[in-house]
Amino acid sequence: MQEYLAVLKKYVAFTGRAGRREFWMFTLVSTIIGIALNILDNVLGTKSGSSGLLSTLYSLAVFLPSLSVAVRRLHDTNRGGYWLFLIFVLVIGWIWLIVLYAQQGDEGDNQYGPKPAPVSA
Repeated sequence: MQEYLAVLKKYVAFTGRAGRREFWMFTLVSTIIGIALNILDNVLGTKSGSSGLLSTLYSLAVFLPSLSVAVRRLHDTNRGGYWLFLIFVLVIGWIWLIVLYAQQGDEGDNQYGPKPAPVSA
């Protein structure tokens, strides 16, 4: 949970680096919250069509932090944020981005900054 909060504290920080744990824990917690809010939308009857009010508001709230942690994760592997445009290359782009996110980051400093420190409590 500390990683999730750490990403939210760096709301739109597109500079620096994010470690694998920070990125994947944010993604996991964000997905769980999104699913829970979707269920709550169904229970409360605030769902219209394929999206509900609560889950839509949450998605909008974490859109920029999600982009920033994704860019910082790419920086950790010594790649620029423009690599996010792979999303637009149908299925292959998504798969390649997941591979890049899963790679171990550079051990030392790179052009985007020092190695990210582990998130502490």
